[in-house]
Amino acid sequence: MTHAVHSKSNEALWETDRAHALHPWTNFGPFEEKGALVISRGEGCYLWDAEGRKYFDAVGGLWCTNIGLGRREMADAIADQAMKLGFSNTFVDMTNDPSARLAGKIAEIAPGDLNRVMFTTGGSTAIDTAVRMVAYYQHARGYPQKTDVVARDYSYHGSTYLAQSVGKRPGDRVEEFRYKTEGIHHLSCPNPYRRPAHLSEAEFCDDLIAEFEALIARVGADRIGGFIAEPIQASGGIIIPPEGYLKRMWEICQRHEILFIADEVVTGFGRLGHWFAALDEFGVQPDVICSAKGLTSGYQPLGAMILSDRVWDVMAEGGNRWFTAGFTYSGHPVACAAALKNIEIMEREDLLAHVREIGPYFQRRLGELEALPLVGNVRGRGLMLCVENVADKTTKAVLPDEANESKRISDLAEEMGLMVRPMGHLNVMSPPLIVTKDEIDFVAETLEKAIRKVIDGLVREGYRIG
Repeated sequence: MTHAVHSKSNEALWETDRAHALHPWTNFGPFEEKGALVISRGEGCYLWDAEGRKYFDAVGGLWCTNIGLGRREMADAIADQAMKLGFSNTFVDMTNDPSARLAGKIAEIAPGDLNRVMFTTGGSTAIDTAVRMVAYYQHARGYPQKTDVVARDYSYHGSTYLAQSVGKRPGDRVEEFRYKTEGIHHLSCPNPYRRPAHLSEAEFCDDLIAEFEALIARVGADRIGGFIAEPIQASGGIIIPPEGYLKRMWEICQRHEILFIADEVVTGFGRLGHWFAALDEFGVQPDVICSAKGLTSGYQPLGAMILSDRVWDVMAEGGNRWFTAGFTYSGHPVACAAALKNIEIMEREDLLAHVREIGPYFQRRLGELEALPLVGNVRGRGLMLCVENVADKTTKAVLPDEANESKRISDLAEEMGLMVRPMGHLNVMSPPLIVTKDEIDFVAETLEKAIRKVIDGLVREGYRIG
């Protein structure tokens, strides 16, 4: 949609951004024509643009504004720490108060023996560090060739060179960029909705497990060092794997001494009603968890790679090795202070229980959209949900890309005060964890109106739907 601006000061800001900013995932033609929507304020689940228009942010920033925006005690914690100690590095043998306390708190809430924490600048750098650590750990075990990593199609693991090479979401791969391919393998996406028509979900799961075992047999267990998986593939379309899939994949990893890395950048810190989802939702005890986003609810950039005592002990054995990875802002005191306050708020307000209570209502209300002819599937768990648009519900065929139906839906919803995220033929939502039933009703009703209007427009243009 065109981001109209009215006041001269706001128009100047819009034009400055259009003239000078390279945004993540910039689509050059539309951006140069329409520019960006300038957001000026946020409170709770709501955003206001520079012209004062109010939006319910069902996207939750980017899966991250878990406790909601505009929290005074968060601002105070950040300001107080900035005054006390605005920066101190954590390289080699330095630390600071918030970094040390946060590492201890994360060890307390992480599952099993995940008692060691390395702080990064965000999710991408946490993933990057974990994938690199696979080779380090296996080398320390005496297996220097066991460095390959296995991921899945439609996965998203971040946008550093290595993280984006490990991920494989079609929209992220463009011919202008180059990606690492050596030592990275991809398995089929475990999407039950898109499984072969002749297979039951259980049979589909069996095939996925057999595919992993065949890959190990072909490449060699002596070469595969790590398997990385989002418990629910978030940016790939809220893909919830078949029953038992993750547990069986984990069991294969255990048999072959393959590190199981759980990418919980999205699912961690409450999105599914748990601090972390791999164990509580899927029965898997990872060797490594990567997290970010909800760790600070977006108030500060911070990521964390959480590793088990077993992994630490192998790498530290003998005491002579150097772990030569890290970032200037690893363990940044202000970011860590924000994370500590964020976790304190989540505990005090019992937001994990709130998500477990309200999540089924969110899924039920949005699930009613499946009655519309354009909606093939509504899926989700906790407070993450996807509406998949199709041209034909029976064949699950999608509309041509030029129909751009998901973007049309998000544009119309935005005009009615609702932000949802368009991705290909999907509309994705991940509202703040503080969302109420009334707000969920608004999301469901507004999205239904937008979808109905888009259906009418598509039919008038000659598209066949239904």
